[in-house]
Amino acid sequence: MPSYTPPLRDMQFVMHEVFNASDEFKAMPRYAEVDADTINAVLEEAGKFAAEVTFPLNISGDGEGCQLDQTTHEVTPPKGFKEAYRQYVEGGWPALSCETEYGGQGLPFVVNQCLYEMLNSANQAWTMYPGLSHGAYEALHAHGTEEQKKTYLPKLTSGEWTGTMCLTEPHCGTDLGLLRTKAEPLPDGSYRITGNKIFISAGEHDFTSNIVHLVLARLPDAPKGSKGISLFVVPKFVVKPDGSLGERNPVFCTALEHKMGIHGNATCAISLDGAVGTLVGEPNKGLAAMFVMMNAARLGVGNQSLGLTEVAFQNALAYAKDRLQMRSLSGKKAKDKEADPIIVHPDVRKMLLTARAYADGGRALQVFCALLLDKAHHHPDEKVRKESDDLVALLTPIVKAFITDNGFAATNACMQVFGGHGYIKEWGMEQFVRDARINLIYEGTNTVQSLDLLGRKVLGDQGAVLKKLGKLVGQLVQEEGVNEAMAEFINPIAILGEQMTKFTTEIGFKGFQNPDEVGAAAVDYLRVAGHLVFGYMFARMAQVALRKIAAGDTDPFYTAKLQTARFYFAKLFPEIHSLMRTARAGGKSLMDTDAVLA
Repeated sequence: MPSYTPPLRDMQFVMHEVFNASDEFKAMPRYAEVDADTINAVLEEAGKFAAEVTFPLNISGDGEGCQLDQTTHEVTPPKGFKEAYRQYVEGGWPALSCETEYGGQGLPFVVNQCLYEMLNSANQAWTMYPGLSHGAYEALHAHGTEEQKKTYLPKLTSGEWTGTMCLTEPHCGTDLGLLRTKAEPLPDGSYRITGNKIFISAGEHDFTSNIVHLVLARLPDAPKGSKGISLFVVPKFVVKPDGSLGERNPVFCTALEHKMGIHGNATCAISLDGAVGTLVGEPNKGLAAMFVMMNAARLGVGNQSLGLTEVAFQNALAYAKDRLQMRSLSGKKAKDKEADPIIVHPDVRKMLLTARAYADGGRALQVFCALLLDKAHHHPDEKVRKESDDLVALLTPIVKAFITDNGFAATNACMQVFGGHGYIKEWGMEQFVRDARINLIYEGTNTVQSLDLLGRKVLGDQGAVLKKLGKLVGQLVQEEGVNEAMAEFINPIAILGEQMTKFTTEIGFKGFQNPDEVGAAAVDYLRVAGHLVFGYMFARMAQVALRKIAAGDTDPFYTAKLQTARFYFAKLFPEIHSLMRTARAGGKSLMDTDAVLA
């Protein structure tokens, strides 16, 4: 059976020592009173909930799965899930970072992200039930009418209701411009919505009295394509003017998807048979409103893989210390035993350190982005808000794609540490791999994220926001460029930072002549950008660790951070060289292949 220990010290290190979150909060009146002690106390309790309440349900929930009653269309999640959700609500966890005017606790978003890292480590399938409510909350908060906010936000904040997003349909996948769900206007200003949606996470369950679906559909006079999509809020039960629940809306789960992983979550096919909903935002501008929820979900998906990377690493490390097999190539290490523990073998260490590095880098990037969002929403300086919003927009596809690619590689590596036992269900490792696999696919596949990064975020504004990222890297290089102790961390990112402009310009020029060149280079480009960002994160973490050690701190925690950073730059960062080469190789070897793909 696997185990899980919340990585509180690692979170505290990134938040308080690397990014000085408390100082950032002092500049925001909303969070000026939030200090390190408050954050630490909240996360300690959050860790207990994750480790003691949801983690024990992970393996059993995976084995049991969800059950659909075809007559009533009701879904029953695995045993214990509903009770765990009740404890989650009683603990006030849904309200952690929501606005106080809707009953929230008003804590920074970064605290909520740390809570969700631990929940994802503990039980990704369970965490998806409350997880999408945050995106629904944000979309309605940004684009909803005052009546919609008053109706839905307090219930989503308290956890009394949960939310979903209903985008894709059987025939269209990521290409939402092809969707066919229709919305017919009614005399009272509401709409009757008809259509079918698939892959709806947590689309039906018995945790709450109501489920708030955010649904993309077309108005009768809508233009074709993505410019003709509107967003609607469609509750499972119609909400009366006094806030009480009325009749059952005809929005039903018709089937549960049979999936590779996340078996404990109800991934539903949803039928809307004239369900009543209300318009969110402006007609035919639903994608803009839904993107608030989608971007929140993309950051959340990155967090899912971060959580799985951490828990997989913890269990692989414990196993490697205990499992005896063969002797070290450099001589016996455990002389009192018949064999050495496998942690003495270089390649086992490489697999463990890969997971450790991807967890540390991913956590730093998640915290960095969450702080950017806190500043984008609440900093009093408009320039700071704009800069923060631009950076997080650039980094969102990297969070989603780079962290999830890394997470799948890391969980696979950790399963490999177990050898044949990793393939056996009782150890829990194969579940981490299965659960991690979906994260590369949903909320926009990682190829779509790569096209978004290169095509829209970088080339779309002639590299303006990329230069802002480069400025951050440049500031650190200037600050530490003459520090010999930092050279092994600074030099690689300084060189790559200089190369990125030329690299980007080359691809952009090719893409101007033939757009397929952008598609051919995009995935490699995103990984190069991901390594630049991770390199920046590891350099900042190494900077703090070196200063602590130089000041006489003997805590091995800081030595461990330095060792992880050195491993990352020695063994993982050099991937950029092959990536840049394959990106520059162009699209001819991909597109001039009609004979082989005939």
